[in-house]
Amino acid sequence: MTDLAAERFGGKTLACSDDFFAEMENLLKPGRGVFIPDKYTDRGKWMDGWESRRKRVAGHDWCVLQLGAEGVVYGVDIDTNHFLGNHPPFASIEACRLDPAEAEKVDWHSDGTLAWTEILPKSPLNPGSQHFYPVKSREKWTHLKLHIYPDGGVARLKVYGEVAKNWALVAPDEVIDLAAAVNGGKAILCNDEFFSHKNNINMPNRGANMGDGWETKRNRTPGNFDWLILRLARKGQIRKIVVDTRHFKGNYPDRCKLEGCVFPMDDDSCAGAVWTPLLPEMKLQADAEHVFESEILTQQPFTHVRLTIFPDGGVSRLRLFGTVDPEAVSLAELNELPAALFLEKIGKCCGAKAWAEKLLAARPFPSRQELFEKAGEAWFSCKKADWMEAFAHHPRIGDVESLKQKFAATAAWASKEQGRVSEADATVLEELKRYNDLYFDKFGFIFIVFATGKSAAEMLAILKTRYENDPVEEVLNAVLEQQKITQLRLEKLLL
Repeated sequence: MTDLAAERFGGKTLACSDDFFAEMENLLKPGRGVFIPDKYTDRGKWMDGWESRRKRVAGHDWCVLQLGAEGVVYGVDIDTNHFLGNHPPFASIEACRLDPAEAEKVDWHSDGTLAWTEILPKSPLNPGSQHFYPVKSREKWTHLKLHIYPDGGVARLKVYGEVAKNWALVAPDEVIDLAAAVNGGKAILCNDEFFSHKNNINMPNRGANMGDGWETKRNRTPGNFDWLILRLARKGQIRKIVVDTRHFKGNYPDRCKLEGCVFPMDDDSCAGAVWTPLLPEMKLQADAEHVFESEILTQQPFTHVRLTIFPDGGVSRLRLFGTVDPEAVSLAELNELPAALFLEKIGKCCGAKAWAEKLLAARPFPSRQELFEKAGEAWFSCKKADWMEAFAHHPRIGDVESLKQKFAATAAWASKEQGRVSEADATVLEELKRYNDLYFDKFGFIFIVFATGKSAAEMLAILKTRYENDPVEEVLNAVLEQQKITQLRLEKLLL
């Protein structure tokens, strides 16, 4: 997970009750802190952490910090490394959520109106140790308050969690860095990170040094290459790519390329992902920012991007600027949407109002699989009139022009589902249109088929076969095909 409080991530300490021996800013620095035996200041022993003086009055010490980005905290590490006879015996943590304008007005030393929530109760600390404590709350926080009892020193505080950006505040045409860690982007897989960690590649700012990037070992096998997969903060279209080799001079990659895919964003395996070329092989230079715009091969939206470098080396930062897909939502967002907006979103997957209302009543969904199962149960429990309502929301197979007019809400999805129809010749399309009309006249509803991957000729053959069925059997066939279509559209809807 991401250390939401890290200084390099944008976290910062705002106030403390006392930092006489060692400054509070040290809490959020990288690593675990160092110890220099003979280093002293005019206040005493120099320590790499936050250390208050020995308290001679009632009370305890505290420090307030701002996370680098709003997020959900899953656990903390309170590290007393090198603090042996001067560590605090206990610590606790509180959290609150403030918007930026509100936070600027707070007097952290005296404001008693803030609504702090305890996320870690008073817990024991040992000398010179890391203390990993889970956090049960799944609320979103912007600020934390570390309490130590009664005084002493803490080397580092790591706050592990996930960024929870409010995407409702991002306009559909706003260009943002979809790869950035502060927006929720995450490097999830790579084949090698021998010299430096993959998570550096999308951190804020340009790299501080050669260690602040992603660097692989020397690849000695001819024809081999190294790669890294980055999960975007949000499904979106990429319009500008920046590959930065800052500080990499004798060890930068000779070339790079990028590919994208659409894959469930809660599955970091990317197993079986189908990759689409995004940026062709491009020559790279030492210690330079490389900006690519006209070279981008496609504007289709992606959830993941794979960076391949040839043959090996280091990349300081990867920036992927683009716009978010306004239709896509996460499962958590789907669970929290207002009822009217939920019905609107889910209604694009299946046009039966009764089905959508059954799903609304079934919220929240703990997992994607639970959503899919509840969707199936809701669909098969609907009445015939509900099924007919859903069928009526589909364009006729092969009638591509109607997608631009009557069925605007689902046009984009339906056109992709029927993509291979446009490859057919006029004779097949005319026959497909004729049989669609015959089918409608016989059964009273349009021909429903899971069209993804099927050619016009294949769909025509299926249509001719099903035209021979009796009405009861054909309604059941259409119901089963609609369920497949709904499942696919639910998968497209979810990030």
